[in-house]
This record gives sequence, structure tokens and C-alpha cells, in this order.
Amino acid sequence: MNEDQIPWLTIGKLKVLSPLGRGAKGVVFLVQNESDDGELLALKVISRASIKKKAKKTDSDGSEYRRILFEQEVLRRFQHPLLPKLRGVLSTKNVVGYAIDYCPGRDLNYLRRKQTEKMFSDDFIRFYAAELVLALEYLHGLGIVYRDLKPENVMIQENGHLMLVDFDLSTKLSPKAPATPTSPKTTPSSISKPLTKKKNRFSMLYTCFNPVMTSDDSVHPAESVNSKTSCKTASLSKSNSFVGTEEYVAPEMIQGNGHDFAVDWWCLGVVLHEMLYGTTPFRGTSRKETFYRILSKPAELVGEPTPLRDLIRKLLEKDPKQRISVAEIKGHDFFKGIDWENVVQISRPPFIPGRSDDEGTDGNKKIDMEDFVRDVFKVDDDVIGDVMKKENDENAAKNFLVF
Repeated sequence: MNEDQIPWLTIGKLKVLSPLGRGAKGVVFLVQNESDDGELLALKVISRASIKKKAKKTDSDGSEYRRILFEQEVLRRFQHPLLPKLRGVLSTKNVVGYAIDYCPGRDLNYLRRKQTEKMFSDDFIRFYAAELVLALEYLHGLGIVYRDLKPENVMIQENGHLMLVDFDLSTKLSPKAPATPTSPKTTPSSISKPLTKKKNRFSMLYTCFNPVMTSDDSVHPAESVNSKTSCKTASLSKSNSFVGTEEYVAPEMIQGNGHDFAVDWWCLGVVLHEMLYGTTPFRGTSRKETFYRILSKPAELVGEPTPLRDLIRKLLEKDPKQRISVAEIKGHDFFKGIDWENVVQISRPPFIPGRSDDEGTDGNKKIDMEDFVRDVFKVDDDVIGDVMKKENDENAAKNFLVF
């Protein structure tokens, strides 16, 4: 689907079935598109007022708007079976949003709760880990660092394969050439073609977000919630921003000396540890203790040595220069026998969602998505304002606002 085929969604034709979740800027709804044979979509809806308030409170130069536009732009570019496709764009006076395919299997955390045991088996982990490696390799080939890998962002599609979602914290660096082809649908042109600024529907939408900006402004990701120099060029080899979810943040991001694609392999190590043991490896009683553990404590890998534990140890190498690379990951003993060319073609993944796994509807209650989003973020804006006034501390504000 090219940019001219991506439809504008009409809010009056979208029946909200239930809220699926929320992030730092938006609420995700399960909606039925009544103008397209009742198709189910996951629609991320963002309050214009909330974005403007956050921009003012953080003295932003437009990075909040750029981040939203960047996420839509990368969704439009994806051509991979393990990544979402942009299915439509929504714009009203009060909200903006965009839709992707709905994943009825929910996320990895939900799947783990369904298991009779607290942890996944090695075979389960091997399949999902292989698909995560392929998805991250494809992103890195596009020059995109994901930076927010965690079970909540790993959804399970109707066919049982994974889908990596939520690119709100991603950023663009110099593209990293893939070691091997990542999937039958991955083509050289889709990997090497850089993100470019275009006067398309997205830049038009951006102009609607922020009247001060024009459609000729560069489309680049924000580098930090509070950074005044957040719009970086696409030729950078490292980023100096601090974003992410604290239990999954890589050591080099905490140290602030710049980070690159290696942060995603660290996050993969944390996710695999969580899948194996049921807990993240460095969680402390406070944010400060968690960061201390990430920087100074080795991951505890209880049990006899196995290829999986060895892989996790190499992914959780604190020095990013010594951390295992994608080529080494794909050649690791844990993946011995994996046919990387055909992973996404497996017809019977370990788990295939059934009807009982669907989110269903929120009873017969009619949900007004604009009112719902407004109410959610009105509370957040008030709380954020109180915290910033009380602390009057740039770091405290940053830590509070990071997703």
C-alpha cells in the first residue's frame, strides 16, 4: 500500500468496541470500521490539547509533533510480516490518530498468564525470539532503533506470528546493513531507501498539528522529551537521548554517552530473561536501584548452563561494543536448526488465538473516543503540572514524562 492508498478515517464510521490500552500520548481502541465491511482495527488516538500542553510545559520546539509524525511515517514504510501496516489516518478538531491491524492474541504478557506454568518453555521462547530478531534486524536495516522492546509491545497476530508495535520512542540513525535477508517480504529497496520528507498527507497532517511549523519542515524523530535539539539528522550514528521503560533500559543509555542499535539487543536479553524466569533481571525497589543494578550487577541466570542462558548472558553484556551482534545471535547454538528464511512462513506457531482471546466489546456501552481520550489525559496533565511545580527539576520532569 503506497501513501496515496492510505485512507482517511471518518470518526462517525468507527464503532469503538473497547479500549485496548494507553501510552504516554494516546489511547489505543479496538474499533470496527463500518465503512469497510466491519473490519477490526487497532486505532491509536492522541489528544491535540494534551500534546500542546506537554509541549508548553517542557518548553518544546515541536518535538512532540515530530514524534507523532515520525511514528506514522515509519508505519507507512514497513513491508514486513512481523511489523504493522498503516491502515488509515484520523484527524478531527480534538484528536489525531492512526490505525493498524488488530492482533486478537494480545501481547506476550497476556500469553504468559495463559500458560499453566509461570515461564515459557525453551521451544516457545525460541520461536518468539527468532521472530523478534528478524523484526529488529529489519528495523536496523531501515536505520530505525526501536528502543522500547518489552512484552507489552509484542502482539500476537491472528495467525500466531508476532507483531512489534508502538514506535513512539524509536529514532533514526544511519542504516545498518542486514547480515542476511530477513524474510521473504524484505526487499533491498525497502531496507536501503531512507526516510525522506515529502509533501504528502502526513506533512499536511503535521501542519494541522502545529500551525507554526510548515509542510517543508524535516520529518525526523524527537530525541528526548525535554531536548531543545530534538530534531536530529538521519546521518547520525548514535543518539544521546534518554527514553524507554526503566527495567529494560540499556546501560549506555543511562550513562548518556550515546547509544546505537545495540540497545535493542540488550532489551531482547531482558525480554528473554523475563520469558524464561517470569521476572526482569535488574528490577529494584526504586528507579535509582534499578539503574544501579543495570549498571553494576550481572544478571542472575539460575539453573544449569544452557544455550538459552548463554545467549541471554551475551545479550546482557554491559559494554555495547562487546555485546553479541545480530550475525552472532542468528548463529548461536540456541537457534541451531532454525531456518531463518522460513520462520515467518511457519503455519502452526506455538499459540494461535481463538475467539475467546479476542478483546470483545465493552458491553453495550457506547464509547465516545474523543471524550474518553480527553478525560484520560486531563488527569495526567494536572498531575504532571503539580509534579513539575513541586520539584522544579528538569531531571524529575524528564523522568516523569518518559513513557
